[in-house]
Amino acid sequence: MARFVDQAKIYVKAGDGGSGCVSFRREKYVPRGGPDGGDGGDGGDVVLIADPQIHTLYDFHHQVHFRAENGRPGMGKKMKGRDGEDLILKVPVGTLVKDAETGEILGDLVKPGQRLVVAKGGKGGRGNAHFATPVRQAPRFAEPGTSGEERWLILELKLIADVGLVGFPNAGKSTLLSRISSAKPKIADYPFTTLEPNLGVVKLPDGETFIVADIPGLIEGAHLGIGLGHEFLRHIERTRVLLYILDLSREKEIWKDFKVLRKELEHYNPSLLQKDFLIALNKVDLVAPEGKKEKLKEIKKLFPENLREKILFLSAVTGEGLQELLYKLYPLVKRAREGEEKPWIEEMSI
Repeated sequence: MARFVDQAKIYVKAGDGGSGCVSFRREKYVPRGGPDGGDGGDGGDVVLIADPQIHTLYDFHHQVHFRAENGRPGMGKKMKGRDGEDLILKVPVGTLVKDAETGEILGDLVKPGQRLVVAKGGKGGRGNAHFATPVRQAPRFAEPGTSGEERWLILELKLIADVGLVGFPNAGKSTLLSRISSAKPKIADYPFTTLEPNLGVVKLPDGETFIVADIPGLIEGAHLGIGLGHEFLRHIERTRVLLYILDLSREKEIWKDFKVLRKELEHYNPSLLQKDFLIALNKVDLVAPEGKKEKLKEIKKLFPENLREKILFLSAVTGEGLQELLYKLYPLVKRAREGEEKPWIEEMSI
C-alpha cells in the first residue's frame, strides 16, 4: 500500500508550440509556385484532474518533473503540424494547488472529475503562407512557436469528510472508527498510534451514509506545529462536523481537555469553531456500575449548561452508546451538506 503523503512540490512544463514551415509550391509546370508552408501545432497543456480512486500524493514524491508534448512543426502544402498531447495528472479529491513562488492559490479540486489547467501549451507558429503580400510574394521566413508555460507547484491534500474526530492521542478515535465503519486503522495503547489520516464510511440501517475521518491526535501547541501539529489541523479544515472525543478516565481534566482542543482549533483557523459539533465522552465502560447513572450526571455538570445537550457517553470498546451517537451525528451532517450546496466550475484554467 502506498504511504500516505499529503504535500508535494512539482515542476510542470506545458509543450512548446511547433514552428511554422518555410516552403514553396513545387510542381511540374508551376515553376514559380507561391509559399505553402503550414502552421506549427500547439503545445499540450498540463492538466490536473481530481480522481476519487487516488488517495495520496505519494506518486509525486518519486517524480517531480512533468512535461507535456511539444507541437510538431508545420509542413509544406500548407499542412499543419500535429498538436502536442495534453499531460493529465491525477490527484486526490481535496487537493489544493498553489504557485510555489508566489503562494497564490490556483485551484481547489474538491469534486470528482474536476479539472485544472496549470500550464497552458504554447501556440504554434504561422507558416510562410501567411506572410505573402502583393509586394512580398515569396517570404522566406515563418514564425517560431511560443513557449509553453512552466511553474513550480505546491500540492496540498486536505481530506474531505463529513465528520472529523478531534481528540488527544489515545482518546479512542481509531477504535471508534473501527467500530462504526469498515475502516481498519492501527490501534494500540500508546500515544500517536495514528500517524496518518484514516477514512471510514458509516452506513446507517436506513441506507444513509457519511464519511468519518480519524486524524492524528492533537496535543497542546499543535497550532505551532508541535507534535503532529499541522499534519492534523490541515485535514480538519475540510470536515463538515466535528466530534470531540474525550477520555473519561481523565475525569478531573475533562473540561480542561475540551477547552484546550477548542483553543488549538481557534489558533489555527478561527472558522473551525463555527462548525457544528458533538462531544463524545469515551471509555464509559471504565465507570463502576455502582451509582453509574449519578456519576455520569456529575461529570456532565463539569461542562457549561449550553453544552450539556451535545454530550454523549459511549464506549468504543464495548459499543455502548454508539447507535445513539450515529443517529445524532447524521442530522448535523445532513444540515451541513445542504448548507454547502453551490454551483462549481468543472474545469478551471489559470
